[in-house]
Amino acid sequence: MKKELQAHIDKLTNRYPALFSCKEEIINAYNIIEKSYESGHKFLLAGNGGSYADSEHIAGELMKGFKLPRRCSKDFAAKLKEVDSVRGAELAERLQGGLPAISLGGHQALNTAYLNDVQGGEYLTFAQQVSVLGQEGDVLLGISTSGNSKNILYATVVAKAKGLKVIGLTGANGGELAKVADVAVKVPETETYMIQELHLPIYHCLCLMLEERFFG
Repeated sequence: MKKELQAHIDKLTNRYPALFSCKEEIINAYNIIEKSYESGHKFLLAGNGGSYADSEHIAGELMKGFKLPRRCSKDFAAKLKEVDSVRGAELAERLQGGLPAISLGGHQALNTAYLNDVQGGEYLTFAQQVSVLGQEGDVLLGISTSGNSKNILYATVVAKAKGLKVIGLTGANGGELAKVADVAVKVPETETYMIQELHLPIYHCLCLMLEERFFG
């Protein structure tokens, strides 16, 4: 790993010594996401409650500038101006580079229609979204403090069937998610809010590393 990226991991474990126990898993998770983005793929994120808020948070950090300026490329800026000299110039100045990340669960028309129309589908809305949006080479991040969230587990089955890599972000017990994920980051806490308190610095670190890699 490049020293610039390693520096983010070192800073994370220095600030949160408890996370040293899952340092290697965090690095492995990063490597999976980096490889996917290098190949032109996307990142799907799923969680419930506070973990759903975390999935939205991650998507927000990846889809626009986080710490670094992410000006659009000169080639794209030129194309924008070719389409419209006035609006294109404004867009070229203000658009920011991003990495494609989709927080699942936000499609309320789809989700409510699916729950209304499909008998026994109460745990399958994430799975439905992955079945439509997921492509081989993409990555699914399942965030579950217990590791046993049924809708996350059903989504992992679809993800694996479609050729996606699965990363789990859980608590110390890991649950079923840790068993099926390609990489499971199990933070050393068992109380829900304490688990979530450690999830945030981990995904901030991952976002910082991805920004450094693709926009640094």
